[in-house]
Amino acid sequence: MPADTTSDSPSPGIVGSLVADPKHGVLPVLLLLLTVVTGVVDAVSLLTLGHVFVANMTGNIVFISFALVGTPGFSLAASLSALAGFLIGAIAGGRFVRHSRLDRLRLVRDSVLVEIVLVAISLVISIVLGPQLTDGPAAVIAGVLAVALGVRNAVVRKVAVPDLTTTVLTMTLTGLGADHDVSSTVWVKRILAVVGMGCGAAAGALIVRHGHAWAGLTLALVLLVITEAVAISAARRLQP
Repeated sequence: MPADTTSDSPSPGIVGSLVADPKHGVLPVLLLLLTVVTGVVDAVSLLTLGHVFVANMTGNIVFISFALVGTPGFSLAASLSALAGFLIGAIAGGRFVRHSRLDRLRLVRDSVLVEIVLVAISLVISIVLGPQLTDGPAAVIAGVLAVALGVRNAVVRKVAVPDLTTTVLTMTLTGLGADHDVSSTVWVKRILAVVGMGCGAAAGALIVRHGHAWAGLTLALVLLVITEAVAISAARRLQP
């Protein structure tokens, strides 16, 4: 008689479900890593580029409004550059998604590669121009970083893994408070998204406080390279 393999299989557990999600595969892990990167880059942009967000456009719209009415400490040039860059990135990412025949994992893999290139460009600019960034260079760096985040958001929107937008936590926090009938894996995924962005922001702030913008961008670049390595490895395993 054939052996019964249905009852003795060990449960993958919460961690196993995140690493090998039956529906989304390794995508939750990749998006959680990108959430940490968001915390880092927004810490860098907020603390060194003139109080501007490059990932969180909701906050950036508020900052533009502050700058328009003359509130001290907010750079209108950097905020507008970030907004324009984000829209350009979103348009480019949307076109890429519409015309690509890649699966979701490879879409994320390629978008992370684009993000690596743009963050590296921002890093080079910050190193060349030194620690004291004036409004012009700060606006350029904010714009380049925002393009990267715009591309990423377009791809993540297409990938559509619940609770993992990588840049906005409002609905994730709403789910933590409002939903009471979801699985433990969903709870852990939401909590990790919040903790991940918070840890990224804290690490970015610490590095910038004791260094300069380039140090925070270096950390973001390292995390992106790790994310890309995981994505490439997972994509290779899926090849026939």
